[in-house]
Parts: sequence; structure tokens; C-alpha cells
Amino acid sequence: MSNKENTPKKEPKKEPPLEQLEIGNVRYTTRLTEKFKSRKNWERPNERVVTAIIPGTIQRIMVKVGDKVEAGYPMLILEAMKMRNEVLAPVSGVILTVNVKEGDHVPKSHLLVELD
Repeated sequence: MSNKENTPKKEPKKEPPLEQLEIGNVRYTTRLTEKFKSRKNWERPNERVVTAIIPGTIQRIMVKVGDKVEAGYPMLILEAMKMRNEVLAPVSGVILTVNVKEGDHVPKSHLLVELD
């Protein structure tokens, strides 16, 4: 008896059933996986909370708590992948918190600055 005869046969992977999906008034027939069905729904980001979009190092901070800033005002410089990224105020407001200091290494999505 060979070794192949002793190994159990793998059952074929079951595909999800076909489902109807509507996007922009167009109907599609597709297979929706469990991973897709259990994904986190997109939420509009809070414009008054500024987070790092990429891991990097804080090179310079140009604002402090209590400063009034206009939309587009440079708040800090985040160096990532040998590029200096100027982080701008997304909206006008007053700086509530600055959660980093110069030289800090921050991961992606780290809270940098909060506006009122």
C-alpha cells in the first residue's frame, strides 16, 4: 500500500453562494466572502483629530496649545521614508492638544494634534 492511499482526501473548498449586490443603481451577481461581510464599515474621519497617515519621526512642531490656526496652516513636519511631510490643519480652529514632541517616532494612525 502506498503512502498516497493512506492520506485522507481533501474536500474541495466550498465557495460562498452567489448574491446580488447593488452599486450606483447597477446590480451585480457576485460571491461575498465572510471576510468582506464582517469588514468594518467606513466612517467619515473626524476633521478635528489629526493622525499620522504614515509611520515616521516628528521633525518640527510649529503650533502649541491655544494657538488659533486657519485651514491649511502648517502644524508640524513628519519625516517618513526620507521625505519631510508638512502636516496642515484640515480646518480652522484652536489647538486643544499636541500629543507629540520633536524627535518622537510615531506609528501610523497615532494621534498628533486635536483642534476644538
